[in-house]
Amino acid sequence: MTTHLKDRTLKALSLILSYPTRDLQAAMPEIGGVLAAETRLTTAARHDLRPLLETIAAGDIYDLEEQYVLLFDRSRTLSLNLFEHVHGESRDRGGAMVSLVETYRDGGFEPATSELPDHLPVLLEFLATRPRDEARATLADATHIFEALRERLTRRDSAYAAVFAALAQLAGGAADAETVARLLDAPDADPDNLAALDAVWEESEVRFGPDPNAGCPQVRDMLTRMDKPGKATPHMAAE
Repeated sequence: MTTHLKDRTLKALSLILSYPTRDLQAAMPEIGGVLAAETRLTTAARHDLRPLLETIAAGDIYDLEEQYVLLFDRSRTLSLNLFEHVHGESRDRGGAMVSLVETYRDGGFEPATSELPDHLPVLLEFLATRPRDEARATLADATHIFEALRERLTRRDSAYAAVFAALAQLAGGAADAETVARLLDAPDADPDNLAALDAVWEESEVRFGPDPNAGCPQVRDMLTRMDKPGKATPHMAAE
C-alpha cells in the first residue's frame, strides 16, 4: 500500500517527533533535505532545526531514547498527546478521542501505531495526507499548544523546541497569548524528581457529566472542521 502524501514537510516533522530508532537515524539525511527545501519556513527556522537533525542522525541511540522519554513521556506539561493539554483526565477527553478516530477513518487513515490518536506525530502524519489548507487550519487551532511546548523546551535548552517553532510557522497564525499563558501556568515538574512526577500524574477526580473547565474552543473548532462532510480522501497507508 502507498501513501498519497500532500505535505512531505509535515511527514518529516512527524518522524522527528517520533520515538528515536536506528531506522529514523538512517532516514535523517532525506528528512533534512525535505526541511531544508521548505520555503514556508524562514531561513532562521530551517537553520534552528539543524542541531536536532544532526543530534538524531549521529547521537547514541540509547542516549536519544533516554532523552526522549525524559522530555515527552515523564513530563506531563511536555506531553505529545495534545488533548492532555486541553482536557487533562476529564471525561471530555474520551469524546474528543472518539471524534478524532472517526475523522481519521473518514479520511481513509488507519494509524499503524499503538499511540493514542491525539499523539502529535500521529496527527501530523494524518495531516500530511490532507489538502494544505485543511492541514494549516488544523495546525492553527493548536498553535497555542505548540507555543507553550516551544517555550518549555527552550527553557530546558532542548533542540526539540525548533520543531514547535516550525509547526507554528506552518500554521500561519499567532497563538493567543492568554491561552498560552494559562498553559504555561501549569507546574512543570522535574522529570528526575519522581515524587513530584507522582503528584502531577495523580489521578484526577472523576466527574460525571460535562466538565465545565474542559473543552478548549480551539480544539472543538479543530474537530468540527475536520468532521465536515466532503473531507474524506481515498485510503492512505504508511509511506
